[in-house]
Amino acid sequence: MMRTRPLKVALLGCGVVGSEVARIMTTTADDLAARIGAPVELAGIAVRRAGRPRPGVPEHLLTTDAEALVGRDDIDVVIEVVGGIEPSKSLILKAFRGGASVVSANKALLAKDGAELHAAAAAAGADLYYEAAVAGAIPLLRPLRESLAGDKVNRVLGIVNGTTNFILDKMDSTGAGYSEALEEATALGYAEADPTADVEGFDAAAKAAILAGIAFHTKVTAADVYREGITEVTAADIASAKQMGCVVKLLAICERSADGTSVTARVHPAMIPLSHPLASVREAYNAVFVEAEAAGRLMFYGPGAGGSPTASAVLGDLVAVCRNKVNGTTGPGDSVYAQLPAKPMDEVVTRYHVSLDVDDRAGVLAQVASVFAEHGVSIDTVRQQGRDGDAALVVVTHRATDAALSATVDKLRALDSVRDVASIMRVEGE
Repeated sequence: MMRTRPLKVALLGCGVVGSEVARIMTTTADDLAARIGAPVELAGIAVRRAGRPRPGVPEHLLTTDAEALVGRDDIDVVIEVVGGIEPSKSLILKAFRGGASVVSANKALLAKDGAELHAAAAAAGADLYYEAAVAGAIPLLRPLRESLAGDKVNRVLGIVNGTTNFILDKMDSTGAGYSEALEEATALGYAEADPTADVEGFDAAAKAAILAGIAFHTKVTAADVYREGITEVTAADIASAKQMGCVVKLLAICERSADGTSVTARVHPAMIPLSHPLASVREAYNAVFVEAEAAGRLMFYGPGAGGSPTASAVLGDLVAVCRNKVNGTTGPGDSVYAQLPAKPMDEVVTRYHVSLDVDDRAGVLAQVASVFAEHGVSIDTVRQQGRDGDAALVVVTHRATDAALSATVDKLRALDSVRDVASIMRVEGE
């Protein structure tokens, strides 16, 4: 039998995602009620400015007083799609104190203060769901938290930022430079007016922290994630990758150490072979590989951003927390029993692609090779091209630590025969 009293929902934010959430809630109310077992009513929508036109959004629900909306004693669920740290954090904590469950898409807040928010939810006997915070519409967090709860996840590798994937894809497919590709991404609405969070890797790093925390049952914050963006990736890097049968992607990589005593989380551009499934992820799409001991390799693929895809994930969480409300239960909370430390980037082992501008004369290659050997960095392949006294020397290493590679590069820069270390890029996805 369906419960007659409606579950009341407060929506914080009515931008691209929030307006789509409001539209779907109002146009599919009967279906949502049937799936939940109770009617769901949008009780209010908090916005910064009430005067802006919002097609399809009921104007009578708009308010600029988010505090008052969240503080209402009849609110059962709060959906937060405002973003940022404050006032989102304070509003979510207030919702928990009032007994409401929360659905959020706020990766920056969750990556910074997720442990505190989970503790507040548990203390209130409420739910905190945030599928939309990572990879848009792709069902990823719940499979990690629930479907793979009986397995041991060792690695999560993926493309989790659509803006950077679009830019790198355009650089690869058209030969455009970074600035040209960014301009196109901005014109098409894939990049914000200020793209820093995306192109410098902050967005992906927040998502990596969330993924690592869930996958490895340990506390990981954005501060634990090594981060490099794509602003230094050049057309020459893209061309070098092509010569190796690779493509450049901005990857989020979360790994459990071989001995199981630590974890690493990192975001950086990397070359991956064209044979790897992630190499074929084009435009603004996202894709994530999960490697588990029993399940093996799983791939999750789909649109990673945008109003409708993100709203789909929000609504999925809404149905789940509302079902829990109807049944008087809560879903799985934070699982950090493992308490594994985050290993510093200096200790991470990977392969490297190093491009050098050197003098085109006898003995230079041997000199460069001896520096790599001196620091214990084994060379896999070398490619050299000479022109008018200058030469481009490309070295691809076997696996080495970041610290060993850094020491090697410092020594190379001190050589008279090395004019410039043109680029350094990691190689992943073997």
